[in-house]
Amino acid sequence: MRARLVEPSIDQVLAYCADDPIERVFLEDVGRRGSGRFAALEREDGTLRALCHLGTNVVPSGDGCAGFAELASRAGPRMLIGEQGAVSQLWDAGGRRFGRPRADRRDQPVYRMTSAPAEAGTGLRPATTADLDLLVPACARAHEEELGVDPLRRDANGFRWRTRVQVEEGRSWVWIEDGLILFKAEASAWTPAAVQLQQVWVDPPARRLGYGKRALRDLLVRLLDEVPAVCLFVRAENAPAIRLYETIGMEHVLDYRSVLF
Repeated sequence: MRARLVEPSIDQVLAYCADDPIERVFLEDVGRRGSGRFAALEREDGTLRALCHLGTNVVPSGDGCAGFAELASRAGPRMLIGEQGAVSQLWDAGGRRFGRPRADRRDQPVYRMTSAPAEAGTGLRPATTADLDLLVPACARAHEEELGVDPLRRDANGFRWRTRVQVEEGRSWVWIEDGLILFKAEASAWTPAAVQLQQVWVDPPARRLGYGKRALRDLLVRLLDEVPAVCLFVRAENAPAIRLYETIGMEHVLDYRSVLF
């Protein structure tokens, strides 16, 4: 079937995302919140062949993502991210429009967990605003380790505000003892079908002592009581994190690609 470029309805977005709730978890979360702008390739029968979020993060999905190149470049993104094939189609079609990337990260494994592991009995709990003095610097360091940019230098007030919002929305968890963050993580997307985690972090003095493994198990137990699946993705070269996720029993289900500007 031929497809035409359209601005999809929320019903179309949700129907499309339901076909692959792990790969499309971010797109569904944004759609449900009504906080993003989308373009889509619509078939003659009204179903979507491909979908793309247009914003600071451009997130393509599906087949034919080259068709989003012009619109995506106008969004002035800091990153293209999503399923590797979709990102590759978009980047190959519009690379010159986007400019020279500072990093191109291929083969980033996406992990999924659907069965809760055994509890580990940690002090994991939802973060509160009283944790922000410790949490904001840790989130900033995690962000810099992941993306190579210090968000407190780029936009300190905006980053602090976004961290507070995550806490207030119940999307942030911590395990803190004696002023040390033994574990923290946030939900970057949350739908009825899945939660996507980001910025899994242990303060450097507490690393390699088993805190991350234990706390992640407890977080998975907590979340899998609410949703059918938990997922996350990781840089291909981050061998310690990959070992952690596979040891816990998470399954490698697809690959992402990130092009950073």
